[in-house]
Amino acid sequence: MTTSTEPAAPRAELPLTPTGTQSSEVLMLRRLIVAGLNIVLYLALAAWGWSILAVGGWSVVDILLFICFLLGTPWAVLGFWNAIIGLFLLHGPRNAMQDVAPFAAIANPAMPVTLKTAIFMTLRNEDPSRAFRRLRLVKETVDATGYGTQFAYFLLSDTNKDDVAAQEEELFAAWKAEAGEAAPLFYRRRTDNTGFKAGNVKDFLNRWGSDYDLMLPLDADSLMDGETILRHVRIMEANPKLGILQSLVVGMPSQSLFARVFQFGMRQGMRSYTMGQAWWVGDCGPFWGHNALARIAPFRDHCELPVLPGPPPFGGHILSHDQVEATFMRRAGYEVRVMPEEGGSWEENPPTILEFMKRNTRWCQGNLQYFKLLNTKGLYPVSRFQLIWAILMFLGIPAWTLMLPLAALKPFDGESLAAFPAGSALTLYIFFTIMNLMPKIAGLLDIMLTPGGTKRYGGTGKFLFAGLTEIVFAWILGASDTFRTTVFIVGLLFGKSVTWGGQARDAHGVPWDVATSNLWPQTLFGFFVVGLMATTSVQFALWSLPLTLGFLVAIPFAVWSAEPSLGAGSVKRGLYAIPEEIDTPPIVAKLRAQENAAPEAGH
Repeated sequence: MTTSTEPAAPRAELPLTPTGTQSSEVLMLRRLIVAGLNIVLYLALAAWGWSILAVGGWSVVDILLFICFLLGTPWAVLGFWNAIIGLFLLHGPRNAMQDVAPFAAIANPAMPVTLKTAIFMTLRNEDPSRAFRRLRLVKETVDATGYGTQFAYFLLSDTNKDDVAAQEEELFAAWKAEAGEAAPLFYRRRTDNTGFKAGNVKDFLNRWGSDYDLMLPLDADSLMDGETILRHVRIMEANPKLGILQSLVVGMPSQSLFARVFQFGMRQGMRSYTMGQAWWVGDCGPFWGHNALARIAPFRDHCELPVLPGPPPFGGHILSHDQVEATFMRRAGYEVRVMPEEGGSWEENPPTILEFMKRNTRWCQGNLQYFKLLNTKGLYPVSRFQLIWAILMFLGIPAWTLMLPLAALKPFDGESLAAFPAGSALTLYIFFTIMNLMPKIAGLLDIMLTPGGTKRYGGTGKFLFAGLTEIVFAWILGASDTFRTTVFIVGLLFGKSVTWGGQARDAHGVPWDVATSNLWPQTLFGFFVVGLMATTSVQFALWSLPLTLGFLVAIPFAVWSAEPSLGAGSVKRGLYAIPEEIDTPPIVAKLRAQENAAPEAGH
């Protein structure tokens, strides 16, 4: 027997993502696992639906129901697995942050900050006082870190209302006079809204981009504290190939009952969902357009949006710019990552259902424009999938809306009701409902499994009450919103388009006549569907209520969920509280004190 004296061949290094912090092969394996889980569950659900509808032969109603089911199911399936994976990561044996965000660990909290960052807020007919108030607080907390000289602040206005613009100019002049002429404060107002928000940012990059390394875009309702911003800047500094770092944005304490319930549901469900999604998305992460750091040079050089061929609504400038910019940044060789942990980054949610639906229609049109980008050369497969997924998010909505009248018509399509497998259909309905609710269920479990978790929400009793009633709230909201989106998509096919305007962000009531004029179609649709079901079976109509109740009560829901006295009552009793109300961060407390001292804000 002879022994070789030659040294062993060096072990081949696994290929890494651009920052060098994660194995590309490990990410590929995760993506294959997630793809497999989704495909298996989707096919199983499709086979289950087929077995139910095929009984007695295929009618036109059966075919349409099956097509709608196939179109509407994918979004719920991926949401289910994201939530399950995220919950396991958060409470499993491994370090979730190390698995999901290894790029964050190499940033030394004591390392000096040398990169120069431009923090800007984009405005479009917003209330100037509330916007300036937030940006001033951001600057104040950044200055308190001792690194204030590395930052500059910009108000980038696309306002086309002269009275609002005059207020902007007056407030900026006062801020500049107070801070001194040498302070790094800048205000610019464009005379048109070409390119919408992305065009506003492009103009900033052309004017000032070469003077800074990073940019932090904020919306008029955004708030970030200095320590969080500094930590993210250090992560960018430690990872030169990190192109975009998206913070996990959560809702602010609100006086609006609608916003309070909505953001409670988002808050407790977001952590597990985002953790699960980030686990497999990895270096092809999301960008939400605000409360995120972006590396200016590659953003300016590689992320400029194309003007889509054809007229609006599907052609022209892209409305939902952020996810496209994320795919372009990754194509340029830079990672796009999300920090899947909450803290130090906030936004405000729409105060009424009418404002909520208005925002969603803009997102809907923007996402459907992605059809014309799917053949863009050089995109990574995961990036391309994210564009497809953004499209499916809205394409599935008309499918589910249409399924309701089709289900109501099913008993009238000539087949024998005795032969219909009602038990299997009911079981599928219950299973799908639970699967669709899994992000919320996982969020509730996450908080309850976290030591002291429910205490951050006001205690176990209030947390469980809020969690259960928020599910009902989400069902009611979903009905009105899906119907509105369905009608809007039909309008898009006939050339209807939205415009980019300001948003109402402060709590306010919705009069009965306004609610009725906006939501009577939902109400009429609901009574038609439920009435049709009731002619077959009252039990059938009752089982449909999780999906149909929202149509029936759309008008009173809009009024009551925006009622100022109910919002004030929920604040007083601590209902639907979020952690910032129980243990208020200094920057949030200071903002609220300033707003309480200026009651005219928003009027």
